[in-house]
Amino acid sequence: MRANFRMQRLYVESPLHGGAEHNATKEQFNYLVNVLRLGEGASILLFNGRDGEWRTELSLPSRKQARLTAVEQTRPQPAPCDLVYLFAPLKVGRLDYLVQKAVEMGAGVLQPVMTQHVQGKIGSLDRVRANVIEAAEQCGVLAIPAVNPPRKLEDLLAEWPHDRRIIFCDEGNESQNPLPILQSLAECRLALLIGPEGGFSEAERTLLRGLDFVTPIPLGPRILRADTAAVAAMAVIQASIGDWR
Repeated sequence: MRANFRMQRLYVESPLHGGAEHNATKEQFNYLVNVLRLGEGASILLFNGRDGEWRTELSLPSRKQARLTAVEQTRPQPAPCDLVYLFAPLKVGRLDYLVQKAVEMGAGVLQPVMTQHVQGKIGSLDRVRANVIEAAEQCGVLAIPAVNPPRKLEDLLAEWPHDRRIIFCDEGNESQNPLPILQSLAECRLALLIGPEGGFSEAERTLLRGLDFVTPIPLGPRILRADTAAVAAMAVIQASIGDWR
């Protein structure tokens, strides 16, 4: 069932079911009443990442209080996305963009990875999660990706489950076409690894290429910025062996 983009969507933490009531937070009240100018009886879509999407009706018990009551489910909760997204943090601004696009493109888990040439950092996991929720609200996403704390690349690889294959975007790959390689991985559980703006070090490339659960792929003949490479890689994965098929 397609998302209804004509109605406002909000993420909430509280459970959703027929008759469930959600008391709007101060920020939600301001947005719904003062910014959107919604009045008594207005319909708003709510989702919590667990119970699907629900049409709710707005009531205003007082001048500073708003309540949203679930009336009917508009979309059931889908299965969570299975693609794990491993990325070296970028500088603020571009990191926000990268996170939002990962949500839009179907990442199920966001795992920051600290590499030798990393230029950014995760200053606040709460900011990353806020960007995840904002992207989900705007794009009709119901399954909220998990956001994990940053880990060093070597530590992550040492404990990696071997039943999930890591696709490693390697700018030094001799080929230019990722499709034949990806099509051979159609039945695998997958993770996508995108390096930092300065690329992986030779030691990291050697480490990655020596692991039997890592598959390097190229991304065409052009050098891409890290945030562009992330979108390009997720698009080609989803289109060839992912959930776009």
